Amino acid sequence: MRLFPCLLVAHGRVARRMGLGPRSRLDMLRNLLTALVRHERIETTWARADELRFYADKIIDYGKCGDRDEKAMKMADFWLTEKDLIHKLFKIMVPRFNLHNGNYTNMYQIPNRENLDRAKMAVIEYKGNPLPPLPVHRKDNEKTLLNQLLLGYRLDNPLQAPSF
Repeated sequence: MRLFPCLLVAHGRVARRMGLGPRSRLDMLRNLLTALVRHERIETTWARADELRFYADKIIDYGKCGDRDEKAMKMADFWLTEKDLIHKLFKIMVPRFNLHNGNYTNMYQIPNRENLDRAKMAVIEYKGNPLPPLPVHRKDNEKTLLNQLLLGYRLDNPLQAPSF
């Protein structure tokens, strides 16, 4: 029996366990980030996209320091495995986000993978990319609480009900 169970509480951000260890996880994130900078929209599992989002936003924050900043260049050199993308990061993507103060990515859930594992899938993209926008399915139907309340109000007061 432990006398101080509160000492076992984990503090700080705990990363998801992906791959075969820390090095495998880091390589996977570097490859995903490189693909995201190259294509500006990628499709991957929800867990990977959620983990990648932090690093995708952080690389833009470092890029805002400029290509003359030594730390920004080191970070871009480390995270982007294809070195021709460093120029794209500093000259094309960073000027697009100069007026933004964070949250440079969008993440959308797409249908689960059908083949082996039925994994939850997502699309992650940089905002303002030149690709056509993804269709977003609205979940507004007659079964929502607001629509049920409005329907009940219209049935109770047929003369006073506002027409929407």
